[in-house]
Amino acid sequence: MAFEGLSEKLNAVFKRLKGRGILSEADVKEAMREVKMALLEADVSYKVVKDFIAKVTERAVGTDVLSSLTPGQQVIKIVNEELVALMGSENARINYPSMPPCVIMMVGLQGSGKTTHAAKLAKYFKEQGKRPLLVACDVYRPAAINQLTVVGEKAGVKVFEMGQISPIVIAKEAVKHAKEHGNEVVILDTAGRLHIDEELMNELKNIKEETAPHEIMLVVDAMTGQDAVNVAKAFDDALGITGVLMSKLDSDTRGGAALSVLAVTGKPIKFVGTGEKLDDFELFHPERMASRILGMGDMLTLIERAQNTIDEDEAKRLADKLAEDKEFDLEDMLEQMKQIKKMGPIKQIAAMLPGVGDKINDIDIDDRQILRIEALITSMTPAERAKPSIINPSRKKRIAAGSGNSVADVNRLLRQFEQMQKMLKHFGVMGRNQKGKRNKLRMPGMWR
Repeated sequence: MAFEGLSEKLNAVFKRLKGRGILSEADVKEAMREVKMALLEADVSYKVVKDFIAKVTERAVGTDVLSSLTPGQQVIKIVNEELVALMGSENARINYPSMPPCVIMMVGLQGSGKTTHAAKLAKYFKEQGKRPLLVACDVYRPAAINQLTVVGEKAGVKVFEMGQISPIVIAKEAVKHAKEHGNEVVILDTAGRLHIDEELMNELKNIKEETAPHEIMLVVDAMTGQDAVNVAKAFDDALGITGVLMSKLDSDTRGGAALSVLAVTGKPIKFVGTGEKLDDFELFHPERMASRILGMGDMLTLIERAQNTIDEDEAKRLADKLAEDKEFDLEDMLEQMKQIKKMGPIKQIAAMLPGVGDKINDIDIDDRQILRIEALITSMTPAERAKPSIINPSRKKRIAAGSGNSVADVNRLLRQFEQMQKMLKHFGVMGRNQKGKRNKLRMPGMWR
């Protein structure tokens, strides 16, 4: 995940600060020197780092902080507030016009993930109850139109294309089509280049002039580090972008671009791509990102992700089953594992839990463990899944052979299952009311 290195270094600094009962001005300045180095190593712009450290130091060496009962925590609070301010104190929104359609012009260099993220954005709008239209304006890159058609189909969004004619004509006709057919949002997937050149910019300026877009969304690749900020500045100078969509924020990147782009361009990050799937897409929340960086977790994003991915009917079925004192079986466990997989990589989910972020690198998390459990359970008969107590040594050998695992793996799974059953029974007992009757459980999914 992005910011892993930065988060680890910052948490090491703050751990030392929290361990001291009293802080001196020298202690704060020494800590700020380490924070400065951590930010620079994360590829944050030098000017941005310099201004950030100056602001934090000025606030942190004040009498109110140094004389407080928990000066270390006060310093962390200040760093958190300044990180939020650095990335934008408010969540940036789409500039919707009073009369639809809202035209969004997607721009960026080739390879930044522009086409895929145009489809992700379209899917996001569709889930908001709008009728988006994707427009194929990249007529130069081989198979670009076909790629947009494929991802548009996956997103369940109509794609407007007119072949390899002038992209300016295509964009103009697409807006006209949207007005006639009631599409509230038009997303123009424009062409990119391997580098910024005059020909590219002139074409984008002409499309802007003909369609008068309400949003010019720049897609930048977080893996390019400080170059992403330079690209953002160049596009902003030429076109006047309204916001940034940062792709590949799930990669092993230093993340400095996300901390620099607003300070350098004055334009906010509005969305982030966090994976390869169309659902791996989020609104950018500065305060949540700051919390992740400082190892405080991000429960709000975790809850939102659970709400968007967990099957409510399945969650209700399990809740009703437990409320009626019915046994939780291996079939239920298998279903819950599938629900977890939908939420994304386990390490990514764990990093959102408070107190886990700074320890995430010390935890051995392997998504293949879920696949192994799935293989073991699906190798069992329906009777074995419903009543695991009948699984004797010969059955264990058959299940192990059928799933490509060992008997020890089968035993481990059964032990884990027993522990889960005990835990659920414990919560069941606590769920009884004063008259001894069981309260109606309303669990929105066991893992939520």
